[in-house]
Amino acid sequence: MAQTGYRRRMEGRFIHPAGLRFAAHYGAFYLAFGAFLPYLPVWLESRGLSPELIGIALAGSMIGRTLLAPLGAAWMDGASRRRDAVVGFAWAGLAGFLLMSPFQDAVLLTILAALAGSLFSGQIPLIDAFAAWSSRREGFAFGPQRAVGSATFIIGNLGAGALIGHFGGEAALIWMTAGAALTVAVAQFLPLGERQRPPKGTDPIPLKLLLSTPFVLALTASALIQSSHAFYYAFSALSWQAQGIPPEMVGALWSTGVVAEIVFLALSGRYLRRFKPGHLILLASGAAVIRWTLTAFAPPLGVLFVLQTTHALTFAAAYFGFLRFAAEAAPDRLQASTQAANSALSGGLALAIMSVLSGWFYDYFGTGGFAFMALPAIGAAICAGLLLRVRTP
Repeated sequence: MAQTGYRRRMEGRFIHPAGLRFAAHYGAFYLAFGAFLPYLPVWLESRGLSPELIGIALAGSMIGRTLLAPLGAAWMDGASRRRDAVVGFAWAGLAGFLLMSPFQDAVLLTILAALAGSLFSGQIPLIDAFAAWSSRREGFAFGPQRAVGSATFIIGNLGAGALIGHFGGEAALIWMTAGAALTVAVAQFLPLGERQRPPKGTDPIPLKLLLSTPFVLALTASALIQSSHAFYYAFSALSWQAQGIPPEMVGALWSTGVVAEIVFLALSGRYLRRFKPGHLILLASGAAVIRWTLTAFAPPLGVLFVLQTTHALTFAAAYFGFLRFAAEAAPDRLQASTQAANSALSGGLALAIMSVLSGWFYDYFGTGGFAFMALPAIGAAICAGLLLRVRTP
């Protein structure tokens, strides 16, 4: 009873020894990821790669993440120490960036960039699963720790951008490599995450679980709502600049969305405990329909800033909703595999497909292409509504 009371007192608080370790790891990783996501293409272009090869490298990174994340999850779910898989992927991500540095051949760099991106981004479902498991065990709130990562993402984005402006595209790889090295160092201080090994012969891939009705609905809803961001990720900067919005304001719009995400995650532990996962995803879906529909009409800059605050719902609420669903519905030994399945669909396959379609939408409709992103959001709302009506396994 005393331990339970202690955990309740710690719930929602940021200052917790284990929580601080995860916050430090999220901070280091997203410091590098804030440069990797927007500026890897800039570095590849500085090495002479054509737009076609850059596109292949980015697509290869998404596909590779789809393949590698389940392997990392099987490692984590089958190991006696959860930390080992996170540390292993952290080292692999650093090695990928270091391996790219000395080469100039365009084809070889395309392959290496795809591999490095796969290894580096493949850490995300592992650390999410580990942090969510540890937060339940130790009694700290997950959201504030993840919010630190969102904050350092902005620092990485702005800091690497400033360096690139002064020193050229090569500065992007230097920032990414330094951030990856910091991630390796901080990963050594994560909790061990010790537990008993699963019985021999246990299938580490939760096929039966993932094919159950609740998981199919939750995975589909998560994939649809996250893939509805494809046009935003790929073409918002081009679209807004075509409307006459200066680049610095485009950056401010993106930062507004991330700040809203930080606020949501920081407050989630205290104010969202009574929300069911389906409610969170349904809320995200409704906000996405409104956000993308209104953005498609090319509203004034002030309205765009208001719409960007809904990123707290369209991304963070859906992200947090599935994380909570997995934590409640999946057994401990399959937490990482469940998160990896979600990552493979949401951040891999579904996002890749919608990114390709977004290229066509932008080519034919310009800013109006945002409106098509409301369609997967509506699909996510339907799945979330059905999820609320079925019993979790």
